Amino acid sequence: MKAESTQTTPIIEDRSEEHYVGIRTQTPFSGMFAALEPLQKELRKWASAEGLSGIYILRFHVIDMRGLMDLEVGLKTASRVEGNKRVKPGVLPAGKYASLIYRGKGRAGHSALLNWIQSEGLSAGVETTPAGDHFASRYESFLTDPRVESRKLLQDIQLSIKLRD
Repeated sequence: MKAESTQTTPIIEDRSEEHYVGIRTQTPFSGMFAALEPLQKELRKWASAEGLSGIYILRFHVIDMRGLMDLEVGLKTASRVEGNKRVKPGVLPAGKYASLIYRGKGRAGHSALLNWIQSEGLSAGVETTPAGDHFASRYESFLTDPRVESRKLLQDIQLSIKLRD
């Protein structure tokens, strides 16, 4: 069965800051998912040992499609949680976010939300530098439990991008 890319209508939400724990890495776009998979497994194992559960995320700190992507696999937590040498606490900043839920190809979901932000006359919280696009907060929340549906193209993923203050 071929998965189709679908997205919900984008919305804007005021959000409070949210805590998470994560493992950050830099990797080229090509092969990114292969590099992230062991980190996701490591984080799940650590979280299970700590008795933590919640929504897993993929945070995009810097996007450079030709160079290195600066990414973080994470787990949202109710409050600040101390990690270890690999797992570090983090905060998703408060503010206005544009978001949508997509299923299928991630690039289609990201393009749809970025195009919508532009068409609405809004600006994403991003600074372009020689190292890539630095986002104030851009992340995916995995709404589908991968233990229930392991095929990423069939998972519901909420993409959120903080708008410029």
